[in-house]
Amino acid sequence: MKAQGKKSKLSRKPHPRTKHRSASVILINSFIVSKLDYCNSLLDGCNKQLVDQLQRVLICAARVIFGGDRRDHVTPLLRDKLHWLRAKERITFKLCLLVYKAINGLAPSYLRDICIPVTTVYTRSALRSAARGDLVVPRTRRRLGNRAFCVAGPTAWNSLPQDIRTASSLITFKKPLKTHLFILSYYTT
Repeated sequence: MKAQGKKSKLSRKPHPRTKHRSASVILINSFIVSKLDYCNSLLDGCNKQLVDQLQRVLICAARVIFGGDRRDHVTPLLRDKLHWLRAKERITFKLCLLVYKAINGLAPSYLRDICIPVTTVYTRSALRSAARGDLVVPRTRRRLGNRAFCVAGPTAWNSLPQDIRTASSLITFKKPLKTHLFILSYYTT
């Protein structure tokens, strides 16, 4: 009797919906989410309506994956099941990732030239921001200028906690960065 019970447990197949759900996650990540993430660092500082439209695309994608109704609450699915950042935090993630690559020589030279540590500027080297490892944020006269990478990148970088910025490799940078932005996205008001 015991052998028969073990055999039935071993011969159980995964539920068909589980296979379908994992396939739909792969398809949506490949065709939809990848398009949202492509060059989304350009969207930093854009109006709230555009970011809300991107967020609605993520919500619709989650509903397709889980077969949810329009009236169902989707935040638990995005947060607990898919572990997706919200649209605004996805943009910040991409910006910080580009700045990390620029600082550590993994990005093109034109991006490296934009990310200037405060310690390299003689008149600012004695400031507290130099000790924290901040980057120089150029001043702009117009609001549109704040959307440029030379301003948005260092601003996003300077807002990160010190322990995340001092990561030794790209892999050890991405995980705490996503965790930090995930907490900001879902667990702060």
